[in-house]
Amino acid sequence: MSDVKSGFSIERQGLDLRFRSATLAERVWLAPNYVRVRLAGADLAGFSSLGADDHMRLFFAAGPTDSVDELRASPSREYTPLAWGDNWLDVEFAVHGDEGVGAPWAASAPLGSFVGVGGPRGSAVLTGEPGSWLLVGDETAIPAIRRFAAMIPAGAPARIVVEVATEADRVEIGAPVEVEWLHRGASPAGSALIAFVEALSEADAVGSDPFVFIAAEQSIVKPGRALLARWGVDAANAVVKGYWKRGEAEYHAPH
Repeated sequence: MSDVKSGFSIERQGLDLRFRSATLAERVWLAPNYVRVRLAGADLAGFSSLGADDHMRLFFAAGPTDSVDELRASPSREYTPLAWGDNWLDVEFAVHGDEGVGAPWAASAPLGSFVGVGGPRGSAVLTGEPGSWLLVGDETAIPAIRRFAAMIPAGAPARIVVEVATEADRVEIGAPVEVEWLHRGASPAGSALIAFVEALSEADAVGSDPFVFIAAEQSIVKPGRALLARWGVDAANAVVKGYWKRGEAEYHAPH
């Protein structure tokens, strides 16, 4: 595949970094450990996210701040924007107990609670049309997988594989192909995905000129890159990254 010119590329585009104020307007549980929230406020006018894998930063301040510096000093985490309009923004959170900062806020903060929104500061935009698709991720990658799946043309060769803890953790994902679910049970996060990716041979390629997206716990990166090599996929036309790192609450996924 590497000798054939690809029909698509990933183009980096910068965005003006803006900080916005919003409030928690709505909460919908999609699974026992997975929640979608809607942020609202006039400050969200003009919000944009050009790439399905974009990262923005949410700031969980105790209340409205008087300056950007004060906002940026608040506890914060990075998330993928899911959908947005003139005065609203939807974000999804994987919730496991009281871990972290953002998930407990998404799970239990009173409606009307303040939150700051920073970015995205840049986008990696998929341009052109891949010949086939492989989307692989854990719970944290579901928003990006949703956005990429919406880009897959009907009839295009594609596989979408998502790892969750149990069958109860599955959520609906709109896609032109059936989503394959892996259950890790009590095993470490990412273990089922790693086994899946390592088992893919050259003969298992989804099709010609594939776009490959693989995102989960940091340990997925090495086997993910090895898969690109087996399939002859140019790493510049793929996304393989750790969205989080076990034991490091402040870990930031590479942009």
